[in-house]
Amino acid sequence: MLSSLPGRLSCWQHRDKYPYRKKMNLLNTKLLPAGEAAYQLAAELLRSGELVGIPTETVYGLAANALDPQAVLKIFAAKDRPADNPLIVHIWHIDQMDELCDPPELAYKLADAFWPGPLTMTLPRKPVVHDCVTASLPTVGIRMPSHPAAASIIRESGCPLAAPSGNRSGSPSPTIAAHMFDDMNGRIPLIIDGGTCDVGLESTVIMVNEDSVRILRPGGITVEQLQEFCDVEVDDGVYKKLEPGQKAASPGMLYKHYAPKAEVTIIAGTDEQYRAFLEEKKAEGVFAMAFEEELSSLPCPGVSFGRKEDPASQAHRLFSALRECDELDAKTVYAHSPEQTGIGLAIYNRLLRAAAFRVITL
Repeated sequence: MLSSLPGRLSCWQHRDKYPYRKKMNLLNTKLLPAGEAAYQLAAELLRSGELVGIPTETVYGLAANALDPQAVLKIFAAKDRPADNPLIVHIWHIDQMDELCDPPELAYKLADAFWPGPLTMTLPRKPVVHDCVTASLPTVGIRMPSHPAAASIIRESGCPLAAPSGNRSGSPSPTIAAHMFDDMNGRIPLIIDGGTCDVGLESTVIMVNEDSVRILRPGGITVEQLQEFCDVEVDDGVYKKLEPGQKAASPGMLYKHYAPKAEVTIIAGTDEQYRAFLEEKKAEGVFAMAFEEELSSLPCPGVSFGRKEDPASQAHRLFSALRECDELDAKTVYAHSPEQTGIGLAIYNRLLRAAAFRVITL
């Protein structure tokens, strides 16, 4: 890897000395609407080693030149992100995948089917990808976003972009530019406002083998969609917390993630059981996070995260609903469990981590 080449020191050797953490609160963060002038400014900043907030179809991302280790380090500082949490690299053309990794034939079939779109493929990396992008793993996650602003910024910058979600580490991911501004104001120079993210959840992350894939993080591309092309295994880490000392093979596998300040617990049960549970627990600061149709019949204040029979609306609303709980000064949130099929698996996965794996089955 680059860290072993003459004249190049690993970014990990200087992560505590890098001065960006001291300077980031002095930045004047601009929030600009998507458009050619904004894309050109974003590209200039990225080429110069700065960070830019960009819209994608999944969530807003905090982007840096993926081939510039010092720029990548700024991501960890701005987000207060653990160094052992790998980043995803975003591209705009399939040729860039070949420059960054060694894909098996199946990766090209999946790219043809799902790119551009919310699918990240974890593949053997080439030496051009630095340790600090991958948390020293031998693989790198590659994605081609479908949002036109993201594609334009990547193309204009001339470099692949490392871009995790644009929130402070552990908090709900931003699906509108205002949420990213709340988290990153003063920490980065620019955020591009490209509207509300269509999907609302981070991409599906898969480990690609010769003739099968393993889902590390569920997202907008479902198990059922992938099964049309190959055998699919769901990693235990989708449902369980990592064992002590176990490294995260993908973003979003940490014990607690996507969490509001309130304590969240998932409640699995029928509508009647859920209402009865809330009746027992109602108190000041106790909120429900429930389906839109349920709110009027609940015995405590509630926040909607979409319609019960419409998982896409749940995905679209989930992170905004978690942030809304904080805006309402909720102390305890009881979230009604979604179905765990299709994109519902991704919604449950995010809620599970927001709840630090607290689940009550009625």
